[in-house]
Amino acid sequence: MNFVDRAHRYATRVVGGEVVACKWVIAACRRHLDDLARDARGGWRYTFDAAAADRVCRFQQLLPHIKGEWARPVLVGGQMVYPKIMLEDWQCFILCVVFGWKVAETGKRRFKRVYIEVPRKNAKSTLSSGVANFMLTADGEPGAEVYSAATTGEQARIVFNDAITMAQREPSFVSRFGVDIGKHSMSVPDTASVFRPLNAEGSTLDGLNIHCGVIDELHAHKKRDLYDVLDSGTGARSQPILWMITTAGSDRSGICYEQRIHVTKILDCKFEDDSFFGIIYTIDAEDDWTDPAVWAKANPNYGVSVMPDDMEEACRKAMSMASAQNGFLTKRLNVWVNADSAWMDMRAWDACGDPALNIADFVGQEAIVAHDLASKVDIAAKMRLFWRDLGGVRHYYGFGRYFLNEKAIEEGTNSQYDGWARRGLLVATPGNVTDFGVIEEDFLDDARLYTVKEGPYDPFQATQFSQRMVAAGLPMIEVGSTVKNFSEPMKWLEALVLQKRFHHDGDELLTWMVSNTVCHRDAKENIFPRKEREENKIDGVVALLMCLNRAIVDAETDEITQGFVEL
Repeated sequence: MNFVDRAHRYATRVVGGEVVACKWVIAACRRHLDDLARDARGGWRYTFDAAAADRVCRFQQLLPHIKGEWARPVLVGGQMVYPKIMLEDWQCFILCVVFGWKVAETGKRRFKRVYIEVPRKNAKSTLSSGVANFMLTADGEPGAEVYSAATTGEQARIVFNDAITMAQREPSFVSRFGVDIGKHSMSVPDTASVFRPLNAEGSTLDGLNIHCGVIDELHAHKKRDLYDVLDSGTGARSQPILWMITTAGSDRSGICYEQRIHVTKILDCKFEDDSFFGIIYTIDAEDDWTDPAVWAKANPNYGVSVMPDDMEEACRKAMSMASAQNGFLTKRLNVWVNADSAWMDMRAWDACGDPALNIADFVGQEAIVAHDLASKVDIAAKMRLFWRDLGGVRHYYGFGRYFLNEKAIEEGTNSQYDGWARRGLLVATPGNVTDFGVIEEDFLDDARLYTVKEGPYDPFQATQFSQRMVAAGLPMIEVGSTVKNFSEPMKWLEALVLQKRFHHDGDELLTWMVSNTVCHRDAKENIFPRKEREENKIDGVVALLMCLNRAIVDAETDEITQGFVEL
């Protein structure tokens, strides 16, 4: 069976349930199969080039293993020979899709951006190094510039050093393409092509003309500068590839999670981007991470380079040591988590998200509307909390709204602010301080749409705001940011999320803020929300806890009343 047939068979078996896979892998495979069907009908703007797909796979299997038990040399004809890479089906699938799809009119590659999320020990650096070597030597690009980029020099050199070691162990590769191997670069003089590692700040790297940029461990990039330079540096090439490969992480405000969200929207058919290929190997939100039956979903090399006994040992450690749990989830199962001492189970939180929820469906209903105004140079948050009884059980629905001044958005350290503002998720107020007048008008608009039962606020920054709202006839109530006010609401929200009785619309800012929230616990087992760093905003969480502080009073009253009825 050739490589293309293996790739197509893999996709078919994944979609058919024969290969255990998460929803995102299934969606990526279905996308490919649907595209093949469109191509077969004729007249589509893309076409699948089986020869090109086969060629890149054949190239990969001419390169030697360099790590692990497969890299042990064997004596053949009196010479030590390193065993060649043998691609797994999932690797054939990725390579065939990325390199096989072409623009029908031009014959150039369709996919220019590639995002692969896969846990450690699944040979991701080996795959990336092979792609880099192919793009340097065998892609037919004159003057190809290939870069391995990461946040540190050590990380950037992982893919680069692997590529060099492959070349050094395969003399036929060096002679066939006329490769020169140096300490800090690998080049092909005949085509003026070069491969180098990059780790400098993005602002110092202008002028690159990139044919292939490999970004290893994208989740570690706290700033987007390096990504932006690499992305813009591909503009002069006709068929460049920006190859991003990473494990999961914890920073949901960074460039990696931004790319991940983009991929999930493509795979969910909510956004069309035919030049972007993405695949995410992880477990599903409803899966029990301690169940060995789901581990293969996240680890496509399970039983090959990811050993079951090693996974079992790591899982036992994670179950017994809270400090090891996040590491197991992110590095072994590719689950995005929050900060190390975090409060919320983010998989449970994500499972409570429903993009179909629309606040317009709650017009005319009662609501608690809380404000955390912070300072005039920071994010201000408003939370609107509604409730409905479903099958005799009360469910809660939270809708956030966020405000920040234009200057802070433009100059902020968070690379997401500008994007959130452009998409309308973050309201930009004019000037260099957040205009509370805009927030007041927004609240008055709420009062015209919903029945505001209570308006909790923190008196620290909102005294004048509350006075004006009282004058407008709104029922304001003080809820200061204290342990007394927040401990029970925090515990209650955790329970509501685990019971799937709290619902949100996938609010990206609130999800980011929930992931930023860490839990401080005192000697009396009271808990209080905190953030580990100043840039880790939690204003939306604070506003939600204010709402729940008031809602819990009603819930307790209802329980007592119902108890007497039942008596």
